[in-house]
Amino acid sequence: MNTQALGGKTALVTGASSGLGVDFARELAAAGADLILVARREELLQRLQAELRDAHGGKVDIICCDLAHADNRQKLHDDLQAAGRQVDVLINNAGFGLFGDFHEVPWERTDQMLQLDIVALSHLTRLFLSDMVMRGDGHIMLIGSTGSFQPSPGYAAYAAAKAYVLSFGHALHFELRKTGVSCTVVCPGVTATEFLEVSGQKKTFYQKATMMDSATVARMGVRRMLARKPEIVTGWVNAINAFQMRFLPRPLAAWLAWYFMRND
Repeated sequence: MNTQALGGKTALVTGASSGLGVDFARELAAAGADLILVARREELLQRLQAELRDAHGGKVDIICCDLAHADNRQKLHDDLQAAGRQVDVLINNAGFGLFGDFHEVPWERTDQMLQLDIVALSHLTRLFLSDMVMRGDGHIMLIGSTGSFQPSPGYAAYAAAKAYVLSFGHALHFELRKTGVSCTVVCPGVTATEFLEVSGQKKTFYQKATMMDSATVARMGVRRMLARKPEIVTGWVNAINAFQMRFLPRPLAAWLAWYFMRND
């Protein structure tokens, strides 16, 4: 990647304390961007901050914040604006999934997931997008999933949330076509992060066979974003599966998702 592709730009990465968030930050720093890293776990943010400063020498700021709360999201935007920090790239990475039958998962956890995966993503996009449109330049990245393309028993609410992200991102990309701002939805499959541990699922054979490393997914996503494309499904197996879902009846698509994701 061109080490100056984002020279002089500032990128804000949410969920930057682990997994894809860390690797998105590394890719953006390597492309010359200054960084604002946002997550709840301060110690992990500090480690990444030190790593990126040593490796690339750019400006790296960290902000500890729970983005599930609207007031925190508004404060994040307002504080950066008051400090004169312009956000040129927004990586809307914060989120998590929950595995289990919908009626058995505690509602409090499902509500928290939906607040982060849908509401916070939409709100942060709205807050920073207006500034980008006024300047006539910017990049938005939203994190979808291969679950965006099919109903997924066991991940019913999560996959539905990611379907929202995919639809929202494509519509937004079209709306922004004459503004100089673009929106890219990155749809990974199973990735070597904390996702399964947090969701509460044991790895299935299918997941082990198709798992991609986080750094590769992040690299593909950032390149697609810089090319101002609306979508990327990372990995050829994932891309084929996502493509063929459009031809299957939904009941069959749901059965296939259940079959390959079940923890019998």
